[in-house]
Parts: sequence; structure tokens; C-alpha cells
Amino acid sequence: MEVIETIVIQNAEVEGKETVVSTVDTDKSKAEFIWTLQATWHLVNTRLEMDQAFEQPVCKKKKLWEMVSEKVNARLRESGVTDVTVKAYECDLKWRNMLATYRKNSERAKRLGASSVHWEFFKAMHEVLGRSREEIEAQRRAKLSGTSVGKAIANKRFTPILPSPPAAAAPCGNRPPQDVLQLYMELQERKMNMWAQQKALEERKIEAINNLAQAIASLAQKNTSKDGN
Repeated sequence: MEVIETIVIQNAEVEGKETVVSTVDTDKSKAEFIWTLQATWHLVNTRLEMDQAFEQPVCKKKKLWEMVSEKVNARLRESGVTDVTVKAYECDLKWRNMLATYRKNSERAKRLGASSVHWEFFKAMHEVLGRSREEIEAQRRAKLSGTSVGKAIANKRFTPILPSPPAAAAPCGNRPPQDVLQLYMELQERKMNMWAQQKALEERKIEAINNLAQAIASLAQKNTSKDGN
């Protein structure tokens, strides 16, 4: 019977280093893998090199992590480490821990500047992961710029809001398209109406609860008077 045990140890500091010790126990042998600094760097470099593959909308993450573990083991053997091997799930777990630490340090860098971060893996990860986020945002803006709304925003050519013409002046089917700002104002107005309706509903609930409480108190008072008589 095979028993798999994974222990995750992470420093409480934002810039803390994680240590993952994974052991696989069998009846005949016991193999242990410890994430050294060298092995962690091999994981970081391998995972970042394959970042585009992991970002594909349709991909089998299990197969990708198997490829990562094979490459990490190959680099470890080139470095002279041949007594232990790292499994695919161990690479996945270690990377998840490192991503959590990276995100904390990324927020720290935004608040206090990049010089405030001293985690040794931050720069290498940020050069790839940070650029990926910027590229995604750039692609989103590019898609928006291709639409009529995006072009209007980019050119700042907004149609002024004019009073609505009388119903007899123009048929309903020939009404001009609403301008972006007008759509925004209508959306805000709808939100305000929904908020007002929600508030009125809450007030009616409170009123109903108060009426029920008064009715219960009045009924209790009548019962008390009857018992006294």
C-alpha cells in the first residue's frame, strides 16, 4: 500500500521562503525529495519557459506538469543530483506556494516600490508573470478599440445629449442610436431605482416585523389580563 504525505512549510513574512518536503513510502523503499535552492531555481526557470503553454485556454495541466518534472529532473542530473527525483504533483504544489508568495510581494512592490522586495525569485517571476498581465490588458484594450464604443472613446467624439423629440416628430423605428454617455447615465439611473426599491422593501420588512411584535405583545397583554381576572 502506498502512502503519500505532503508537508508545506511557509514563513509568516511576506518575503518568506517556502519549503516543501514530499515523501512517498512503500513497503520496500522510502524516497524523499527536498526543495533546495538549486532545485527551486530549476522549477522556476522551467515553469516560466512554459508559461505560454500553461496560459492556453485548452490544455491538459497534468501533462504539462509531467513535462515540467521531467525537465527539472534532467537539469538536476546535469547538476550531479541523481539520488532523488521530483514528481509532477510536487512541482505543481511547490509552484502554487511560490505563486502565493509572488502575489504578496507584488502587492508589496506596488505599495512600497520594487526595492522593498528582497525575495530572490521575485524579479525572474515578475519579468514573465508581470508582462503576461500587461499583455492580457493590452489585448483587451485592442479588442475594445476595434468596436464603435472604443473608437468613440479613443477619438473623444461624443454626441451631445439633446432633448427627446416629440413622439409625432419621428417614428419610433427611426430613433438614432444612443450615445455612450447617455447609456452610462441610464445605467446609473437603473441602479439608483434598484437601490430605492431594495430600500423600500427593507423598510416594509421592518414595518411588518414591528407590527408583528406589537400584535404579539398586545395578545400577551390580553392573556395576562384574562389570567388575572
